[in-house]
Amino acid sequence: MNSRSAARLQWLQDTLRAEGMLPIAEAAQRCQVSEMTIRRDIAASQDTIVSLGGRLLLAEHPQVATGYDFATQQDSFAQAKQRMCDEAARMVEADDTIFVDCGTTLIPLFAQLDPNMPLTVVTYALNVANAIEQMALPHVRLVLLGGLYYPVSQSFGGEELVTAIRRLGINKAFISAAGVHVDKGVSCFHFHEVVPKQVALETAVQRILIADESKLDRVRPAFFADLETFDVMLTSGAAGEALRDTLVARPGHAWPTLKVV
Repeated sequence: MNSRSAARLQWLQDTLRAEGMLPIAEAAQRCQVSEMTIRRDIAASQDTIVSLGGRLLLAEHPQVATGYDFATQQDSFAQAKQRMCDEAARMVEADDTIFVDCGTTLIPLFAQLDPNMPLTVVTYALNVANAIEQMALPHVRLVLLGGLYYPVSQSFGGEELVTAIRRLGINKAFISAAGVHVDKGVSCFHFHEVVPKQVALETAVQRILIADESKLDRVRPAFFADLETFDVMLTSGAAGEALRDTLVARPGHAWPTLKVV
């Protein structure tokens, strides 16, 4: 490795520690070299830097460690997410204040809402806020909760979210998850999501879990709630039907009302 390549690698490592992730095209532009040169630098990095979906990350980045890729998740089970959000939209009423969780599952919800419905949407997810902005819903009041930004899930985290959520009167909390297990509870990939999810669940009048069939019978690193915490669960597919059979076979629990769409 020559000195210029070593200098670029050091710059990339420092930048990724500061910024989390960096598109390869942007890295090439900022280093004033070709993308191929950046890829050769990465190949010589002794696996300290990896490329996922055209973006550079440090090997210890949570997205690499957990296998979570935001772009991949966006396309995963898209039809199931659409059906679940169709059902979720029917639960929203005029003048509701709803909490919308981070991730990609709930993005189709906004296209299903009555554009003339007055509504307040609370979220800590930048992609959710962007989706609302793109839909140009004139009667939706958006409350975007800030803090430390986590690019891996396009969401914010921090103790300030706790105070902000508890000040709000939330009618319905729409919560997404990466893992749903009857015995081990409901979990996600990223620990910074745990507190806002839990506080929203504590605050909301009605708590709705939305998780497609790929999330069922899975346990992820960050536990945030028991399945009994939820009033309603929307899911999909044969795995959803199997979960319903399991819950029916285990009476004596305050299971959520399960809808398989």
